[in-house]
Amino acid sequence: MYISRFLTALLLGSCLMLGAASVVAQSAPAPTVTTRQEGGDTIREYRINGHLYAIEIRTASGQAYHLMDHDGNGNFARESGTDIRAPGWVLPPR
Repeated sequence: MYISRFLTALLLGSCLMLGAASVVAQSAPAPTVTTRQEGGDTIREYRINGHLYAIEIRTASGQAYHLMDHDGNGNFARESGTDIRAPGWVLPPR
């Protein structure tokens, strides 16, 4: 009796874990990227549902950096690196 309850709980837990993993595995919506030139610099603006959350600036000399709005208040912080991920505040609710 105890073993059958344990196996049932284990099976149910496994199913819940797989379901949760599939939700996490869903990717964020693709951003709309607007590219423009200013002088010799290339500027890319990243938006989801019209909300600007990141700006990539590539200078004429090839240097690149990003400005990210992490909490949706319009204050952008400079970051280095190449990974631009949409912050949670810009993603649509599930």
